Amino acid sequence: MRRAARRDANEQDIIKAMREAGAYVKVINDEGLFDLLVSYRGETLLIEVKDGAKPPSARRLTEAEQKFHDEWPGADLYIVNSAEEALALLKTCG
Repeated sequence: MRRAARRDANEQDIIKAMREAGAYVKVINDEGLFDLLVSYRGETLLIEVKDGAKPPSARRLTEAEQKFHDEWPGADLYIVNSAEEALALLKTCG
C-alpha cells in the first residue's frame, strides 16, 4: 500500500499566500513527485515545499524527489522554503 506524502509545516501558509495572490494551487499527494501544482498568469509551476525553519540537512530532497527532479524534462520545477519565496516566484510569472 502506498504511504501518504508527508507535508511540511509551512505548506499551508505557502498555499494560503499564493491563493490570496490569485494563484490556482492544487496539492499533489503522490510521494516522490512535487508538492504543489500552481497556475498563475498563464504559467504552470511545479513546486516542492521545504520548511525553511529547518536546517539545510533536513530540507534535502528525498531520494524519490531527487529522482523526479533529475528526470523531469521540463522547466518550471521549483523549491520554495517560505511564503515569501513563493510570492517572489509568482512575481516572475506573466
